[in-house]
Amino acid sequence: MRTFDLSPLFRSTVGFDHLNRMLDAATHMDEAALSYPPYNIEKVDEDHYRIAMAVAGFSAADLEITAQEHTLLITGKARKDDEGAEYLHRGIAGRSFERRFELADFIRVADAALVDGLLHVELVREVPEAMKPRTVRIGTAPQPKVIEGKQAA
Repeated sequence: MRTFDLSPLFRSTVGFDHLNRMLDAATHMDEAALSYPPYNIEKVDEDHYRIAMAVAGFSAADLEITAQEHTLLITGKARKDDEGAEYLHRGIAGRSFERRFELADFIRVADAALVDGLLHVELVREVPEAMKPRTVRIGTAPQPKVIEGKQAA
């Protein structure tokens, strides 16, 4: 079992305690649960991302997408099987699932679409203007004002 000691990091930073929880959660994940349903994470450009998840057999009504703070949760509810059906081979997984994605600061879910058995979730990074780097103009010192021929003190 791996453990990470981030206490040296916490001595000089403020507000990064969630990193410890994220690393702890990542090391305790069940690998079997991570294999279904398969998905891709694509970086479209500098500020746009796309998650494509293979959800064959699920309709839009069977899927739910929830974005809360820094977590994106995608769940799929399996439909009841036709009890009268007799399968000779059953290779299409139709079980329920829950998939969580940790989102960075300023990432929001922009859109979602179900196309040809793939759920596409569009993500966009929107950094507020106050957080973006800005150039500060360097001026000169103000000149002293002259009042009636005398220099102001």
